[in-house]
Amino acid sequence: MVDNIGADDGCIKEQDRLLPIANVGRIMKQILPPNAKVSKEAKETMQECVSEFIGFVTGEASEKCRKERRKTVNGDDICCAMETLGFDDYAGPLRRYLHRYRDLEGDKPNQQKAMNNSSKSNSVEQSWSYRNTQQYKNDQGLTSTSANF
Repeated sequence: MVDNIGADDGCIKEQDRLLPIANVGRIMKQILPPNAKVSKEAKETMQECVSEFIGFVTGEASEKCRKERRKTVNGDDICCAMETLGFDDYAGPLRRYLHRYRDLEGDKPNQQKAMNNSSKSNSVEQSWSYRNTQQYKNDQGLTSTSANF
């Protein structure tokens, strides 16, 4: 599964297009019982799916930004894209998570430019961790058993 898609003509390599399989496997295992195993095929399939999903949502958010003549995709754009694409069941909780995150971090939409200019290292601190997402889901009653996949 380690193909290079048009590697000679400057296209993106498959390994650069997909999320790292170790990360995908780790997330999958966190949901499963401790003694459960995940096959390589299952990890690779999920890796393709989540990478495609991220690209799909991000592309919609990017198009919104292009129409509004903006260069930066933000969390609100992702939420709006999820709603536009019909993922309303996920957009609402994601929007609540984003607002909670901003409240906790003191991040306001109007302050985004100042934060970007003040410190590029903030992007690491602003990234969502799986653990925080899981805690939010638990707080909102959105455990893996209640989500409709």
